[in-house]
Amino acid sequence: MQSFILHWGDMGAKWGTNRSVAQIHALLHISPEPLAADEICDLLNLARSNVSNGLKELQSLGMVKSQRQLGDRRDHFTSIRDMFELTTTVIESRREREYLPTLRALEAVQREAEEDATPEAVKGRIKETLDTMQMFDGWYRDVSRLPRGVQMAAIRLGGRIARFLPKGKDD
Repeated sequence: MQSFILHWGDMGAKWGTNRSVAQIHALLHISPEPLAADEICDLLNLARSNVSNGLKELQSLGMVKSQRQLGDRRDHFTSIRDMFELTTTVIESRREREYLPTLRALEAVQREAEEDATPEAVKGRIKETLDTMQMFDGWYRDVSRLPRGVQMAAIRLGGRIARFLPKGKDD
């Protein structure tokens, strides 16, 4: 349990969040029962303010939910239990925070480049970058609209198809 939480915390920085937030999520993810904030503080040896802020961040990302328990005035927190839903939530959150702003910025850069003295070769690279990113985003949006069973079948099918295709990336 400790190794999982420590590793998840270390990965937090690579995933764009801080160590404490990632550790809180790790604890809630593997905990069999929902936990109150004071229990999280005790288990992770974190300050109440860190836990409170971390829980707010995780809730805003849709990764953690709060619930009440009969006879207890405190909120109890749990991570999304379903791994497919959790993964989808993380991907969508990162798309909103990172990918879409980059797409919007590239669209603005492309419009600006069309009206100034940007060299044609640079315009070409900007267009290629934007077109490729839009293609992947369009693919993601199309797939994310599919029912979960269809998404799972496509993932499994994609892995099987890849075994029959030529190995190596083409240039």
